[in-house]
Amino acid sequence: MILHLNSQDDLEEAIRALVKLDPRLKPVFELTGMPALRRREAGFAGLAAIICGQQLSTASAAAIWARLAAAFDPFHHDSLRRARADRLGRLGLSAAKIKTLKNLAREIATERLNLDVLANEEADAAHHTLVSLHGIGPWTADLYLLFCLGHGDAWPAGDLAVQEAVKIGLGLRTRPTAKEMAPLAEPWRPMRGAAAHLWWAYYRAIKKREGVIADKAKANAVSNNVPVAKGSSVDAKITAAQPPRSKK
Repeated sequence: MILHLNSQDDLEEAIRALVKLDPRLKPVFELTGMPALRRREAGFAGLAAIICGQQLSTASAAAIWARLAAAFDPFHHDSLRRARADRLGRLGLSAAKIKTLKNLAREIATERLNLDVLANEEADAAHHTLVSLHGIGPWTADLYLLFCLGHGDAWPAGDLAVQEAVKIGLGLRTRPTAKEMAPLAEPWRPMRGAAAHLWWAYYRAIKKREGVIADKAKANAVSNNVPVAKGSSVDAKITAAQPPRSKK
């Protein structure tokens, strides 16, 4: 059975089932509350937007995507496939991303790839289809499956925020690698995508709490005329409140 997270109700039903299925998730859910469903545009445009954002800050990714979407309106794979590389470069795309997007556009144009049907394939098979394409890594594939197609079992094992949240929530000694994340998520099949939403919410909650603690510590230090040096424990907590960058 393939679960689809097409609405907030779908996500909430899956989260409740997960918490009932795995008691370790109960304290996680108690801290986060019900997470909000995250969805993005599907198809070529949705995957292209994720590719544009690979290894970039949110602001930089948004700026490049805004220029690209404005230059090709409507955004269609044939238009980008025919576009000159130098034009795409002037919009802010790197040579590697231009090659990835053009290859993706060709695969769709020749009907060797249908992005939309991946929603109805098993998550691991759909993941394999995407990562077999030039320039598309596991993180990009999983985000497309989860956010653009609403695949309920997509599992972003390489996402650093999810890894850190799992480490803290499950009481692990070290942050699990992408390879180690796979067996950890087995109990949550076929709802690993819903579990990912919960872990992202947990990561934001614990970092927000750490930020509050750090702010209070810094305020107390300042009120007592204690200098807060960069690299101190207080400064480290403030730095830790910033989300880590995710892998491609």
